[in-house]
Amino acid sequence: MDYYTSHKISEHVTQITSLTNEFLYLIEGEREAALIDTCLGIGNLRAFVENLTKKPLTVILTHGHVDHAMGAPEFDRVYMSSKDNPVFMEHKALEVRKEYIAMALGDRTPKLEDKDFVSVMNPNFEELQEGDSFDLGGIHLEIYAAGGHTPGTMAILIAEERTLILGDACNHSTFLFDKNSYSVEKYQQSMQQLDVQTRGKYDRVYLCHHEAEASGEILQQIIILCREIMNRETDDIPFEFMGQKSYFAKAVDKNLKRLDGGLGNIIYDTNKIFEE
Repeated sequence: MDYYTSHKISEHVTQITSLTNEFLYLIEGEREAALIDTCLGIGNLRAFVENLTKKPLTVILTHGHVDHAMGAPEFDRVYMSSKDNPVFMEHKALEVRKEYIAMALGDRTPKLEDKDFVSVMNPNFEELQEGDSFDLGGIHLEIYAAGGHTPGTMAILIAEERTLILGDACNHSTFLFDKNSYSVEKYQQSMQQLDVQTRGKYDRVYLCHHEAEASGEILQQIIILCREIMNRETDDIPFEFMGQKSYFAKAVDKNLKRLDGGLGNIIYDTNKIFEE
């Protein structure tokens, strides 16, 4: 099963795309490499990555969701914020992973047996915190807190390439409706802090779903959208995902692009707008 494909997107970064259309990023310095996220734990990701680089590898998980963290046990050195340990524990169940694949692929879902999945351990990972940095040899990764989608979501800045990996922290359909997600008000505060800390440090932005590269203005636009939600200036289009009901803040087309031409969107619970 060809579960992963890859292509170079810059001198030091390779984009890896999964069959379920998540984007992972392999970043290589002169001495070491780092893999951002690990998908669902199918398809022998480690072997795939080792065909791309022979350098010592560190795995950095942007957050603990099923489609980002479940391949982590294949690797020896993995970092994730412990704030996402409860999220990881909820999502590691085989039933959750199978449900996600079926939802993502429909009738294209391959025939999988339990043995095809990585056996997922408890999240005994190295602690990932804001302010951490990784020196890969000429390439430095800076870690920034980006909580909201999950409490422990992190953004990664590739300093020398002036590239910010936002992942699911802020994207074309930012999920903010889960019980572990922040309220819209708290999320806006988190994104404002991230904006202040990273402004002027990046020219390119990469995400983990739908389209890999986004406009450098998406973070500022999502902050504006939070204010519009709090002011109730939204379209509130119903949306359901794996049994959870929520709303798109702004109406979208079939490719999830906003009909008003705006950047970024938020899918949220109308009962979780303000902090209690």
